[in-house]
Amino acid sequence: MMRRLSTREPEFLATLDALLAFDHSTDEAIERTVADILANVRTLGDAAVLDYTRRFDKLEATSMAQLELSREALKAAFDGLPAAQKSALEQAAARVRSYHERQKAESWEYTEADGTRLGQKITALDRVGLYVPGGKAAYPSSVLMNALPAKVAGVRELIMVVPTPRGEKNALVLAAAHLAGVDRVFAIGGAQAVAALAYGTQTIPQVDKIVGPGNAYVASAKRRVFGTVGIDMVAGPSEVLIIADASANPDWVAMDLFAQAEHDELAQSILLCPDAAFIERVQQSIDQLLPTMPRRETIAASLAGRGALVHVSDLDEACAIANRIAPEHLELAVAEPRALVDKIRHAGAIFIGHYASESLGDYCAGPNHVLPTSRSARFSSPLGVYDFQKRSSLIDVSSAGAQALGPIAATLAHGEGLTAHARAAELRLKR
Repeated sequence: MMRRLSTREPEFLATLDALLAFDHSTDEAIERTVADILANVRTLGDAAVLDYTRRFDKLEATSMAQLELSREALKAAFDGLPAAQKSALEQAAARVRSYHERQKAESWEYTEADGTRLGQKITALDRVGLYVPGGKAAYPSSVLMNALPAKVAGVRELIMVVPTPRGEKNALVLAAAHLAGVDRVFAIGGAQAVAALAYGTQTIPQVDKIVGPGNAYVASAKRRVFGTVGIDMVAGPSEVLIIADASANPDWVAMDLFAQAEHDELAQSILLCPDAAFIERVQQSIDQLLPTMPRRETIAASLAGRGALVHVSDLDEACAIANRIAPEHLELAVAEPRALVDKIRHAGAIFIGHYASESLGDYCAGPNHVLPTSRSARFSSPLGVYDFQKRSSLIDVSSAGAQALGPIAATLAHGEGLTAHARAAELRLKR
């Protein structure tokens, strides 16, 4: 049974904050293990990666060459897919690529009256590492969502790592890598794969940024190597917030709550609704549909532990609460959803109207499904082309510009006690 809350309760906000709270700290044993793995890979390179791959993935290999998958192997995986899966991957990739093409930033310059030219130069990262979970987990959509924006941005080389426990390779994941144009793929995973990408080994070149999801060991490793390389984010549990009114379909709403809850027991699914009768209908749908779900135990644990059905005064209050929650996914399942969009300031992705299920965004709508979690949508954005581009300032100062800017810079530099700064500007002044 999901907990029922009402904004009319005096302790509602405190209860909500407690429900939203998530401890991002990791187990000390995990931290120690990851620290050791990173240090060993940094020191020993390929030898350490091979050793950890034998120990953790039970995959015997005597050289890194045995763990690298050729482009021919990726294409063979794609060619071997059933027609329906091949078509679905192609259509999803086309939509994701088309959406992200619109995000590309361009360099620009302008000239001031004295001839000084200022501007911004956009360049893509040289090399990016993509971590993809492997084994029983199969996330071809994650490959598309991480690889395609990088390729659209102009990243020169994209290196993917994916664990293959006991040699178990997932054809969909490899096929997605082929479609997305991944340059190199290594059958390694865990903290050792993150270390190899971050520091480089005799076989794997150092990357500039690491993106992609992983388990607690991978997340810990990404945190630790940040600064040596860039990372996308350290994501928390997946979450959905649905704002619904009586015009919504209670079965659809219940299933959308399930769609998040089936990720794991820590996933969060919350409904905000001003209609108490509709909330009751959703609860009835949950009761009827839950027994039909293959992952019903995980869903039930998630809904009971971190889910809620919240009765709000009106849709304006629902939007205010949504901004407080800053959800990863926000569904507006109301009769006039566009009227609410401008009231939402914090959300990773906004799904507008009854037909915009969050699962469409996960796979094929086009926008990225790598989204800020744990209230970080207050200051973060979805993964995009801009995460694989960087900006350099252009400052081309004319002689006349130096006369105008020099006294300003010198005055401020003297005020900060930085005499050399001031003199560097003053020496260029005409006497």
